[in-house]
Amino acid sequence: MKALEIMTPNPACVTPDTSAQEAARLMEQNDCGCLPVVEDTKTNRLVGVVTDRDLALRALGANKGPETKVRDVMSTSPSCCGPDDDIDAVEQIMAEQQVRRVPVVDRAGCCVGIIAQADIVRDDRAATDREVVRVVERISEPTPRSRREPEIGVQREQRL
Repeated sequence: MKALEIMTPNPACVTPDTSAQEAARLMEQNDCGCLPVVEDTKTNRLVGVVTDRDLALRALGANKGPETKVRDVMSTSPSCCGPDDDIDAVEQIMAEQQVRRVPVVDRAGCCVGIIAQADIVRDDRAATDREVVRVVERISEPTPRSRREPEIGVQREQRL
């Protein structure tokens, strides 16, 4: 099965000059947690992605206002796939990069779609149950930062 067969075509996109607030509104309107960031809406050349997590941590959590530009909170150089790539390759990207969404770009680097972890799970032909479990586990493995002790205001429960 190919990426083209399960991707969401023509996803909502933002540019680096879009405000964080407008990006959040688009996520709500499109029921998504990730927007491709394109150079401009004419070419749709992918330059990054912005996620709901980026908005929460890099904007809100850093005391940046709603007019903060997406360029200041987006992730650059996202791992992508092509429309003709096998689903196995998409699963590999998700697992290795620990991402839940993969933009689909054409040969010119223009965003033509996006595949979410849920798209792989929804399509019975895309992956077996065992493969889905393996991918989800690998995507969700804790990173060294998330294993650290809480830094402020929380004491670890002591066990006797």
